[in-house]
Amino acid sequence: MGGDILDAVLARINRKARIVICGAISQYNATTAIAGPKNYLSLLVNRARMEGIVVFDYADRYHLAVAEMAGYLKDGRMQSKEDVVQGIDHFPAALLKLFNGENFGKLVLEVASA
Repeated sequence: MGGDILDAVLARINRKARIVICGAISQYNATTAIAGPKNYLSLLVNRARMEGIVVFDYADRYHLAVAEMAGYLKDGRMQSKEDVVQGIDHFPAALLKLFNGENFGKLVLEVASA
């Protein structure tokens, strides 16, 4: 998360906290300059850190994650919510749902029935 949510989190972090940055979808289509966190001094006061991660950093371990998460789905420890959009003709509108926050769960474009 970023923006107002990140600012709220930084205002409430614990000592030695670790804030992980893994995306910025709310900023991808920004038309104005992106402001940094307002409460960044909380990192200093609380001896905390903020670190970015990118999923590709862990590509060599994808197979482990897939196997573990498949087990979670199978035994019910994790449930998947899918927002299914029917038909390739609806792809542009479906893609925009991601950036407008209109989807819930995993957004799936169904182009053919199985």
